[in-house]
Order: sequence, then C-alpha cells, then structure tokens
Amino acid sequence: MPVELELLANFDELPPFDENAPTFVENAAGKALHYSRIQEGFVFADDSGLVVPALGGAPGVHSARYAGPGAANSQRIEKLLAEMRDKSGRERAAYFVCAIALAKRGRAIAVVTDRVDGEILDAPRGAGGFGYDPVFYFPALKKTFAELSAKEKNQHSHRGKAFRRLLAALSSML
Repeated sequence: MPVELELLANFDELPPFDENAPTFVENAAGKALHYSRIQEGFVFADDSGLVVPALGGAPGVHSARYAGPGAANSQRIEKLLAEMRDKSGRERAAYFVCAIALAKRGRAIAVVTDRVDGEILDAPRGAGGFGYDPVFYFPALKKTFAELSAKEKNQHSHRGKAFRRLLAALSSML
C-alpha cells in the first residue's frame, strides 16, 4: 500500500507541543493528538531515544536534552561516556526505542513501538548517523549505527521497525 507523507504546512507557525511526558509513548501520542486537532487528515508523530538500564533508563525521554538545552550531539555523547566510564560488560547494554502515534481530529488511531538492542562503546566510531549513533554498537552487524549504510539502518533501526509496524497497522485498517 503506497503512503504519501507530507510535512505539516507552516509547522513553525503552529502552537508548539511541550514534550514533558515521562514516556516515549505519551510524548508521541501527545504530539499526534495536539497537531491532529489543528490539521486535516492523519497526523503521525514519534518520540524516540536511547535507554541505558545501568543509568536508570537515562538518557531516555530526555535524550535530545541530556546535556542541556541546545547541546550538540558531541556534548550529549561526552556526557553519556563520562557516566558510563566505570561500567563494563552487561552494564553497557542499551537500546534505542521509537514510539509512533497516529491520530486524526484529536483521536488516537494507532500507537506502535519498537526497539533495537545494543551496547555503548568507550569511544565514538563512524561518521554517519546522528545523535548517539557513533557510540551505539549493534552486535548483529558488528558496527555502530554511525557505521551502517542507510539501507542497513533502515532495516534494523528502532524507527524503521516502528514505522513498518505503523504501516502494517494502517493496512489492516484500510
């Protein structure tokens, strides 16, 4: 089933949604519901981030703000690596999670999630990707997410997997 995606028209002029919920699902659903009340058609929104159980789930829903507002990816990675310095073995386990919510006219239609498991390296590797990709090692391919090709990342990433779940949910509704 072909799906055509468009950015919300004049997004910068729309009333913003404050992402302050404690879970990825609540943030994704909140955004989708919020924007679906002011835009026609289906609206989907996601929330995603890195979870490190040995850090109590941090960075978690604060992944983008982990090193403070406006911090660069390199600063977030630096903070993460500093907090992981004394961790070894299973303590370095981590996963990326993505939640996607679909809404229409202020009503939730579907919410899907998925994740990809890996571990945090001691130092960044690779030049691709963004965010925590250079320190997120994916054992199945023996590479960091920053070393994956676009095709590999789309196939294995939390976002790719969650988006395929959303498409499956949509096709079962139509």
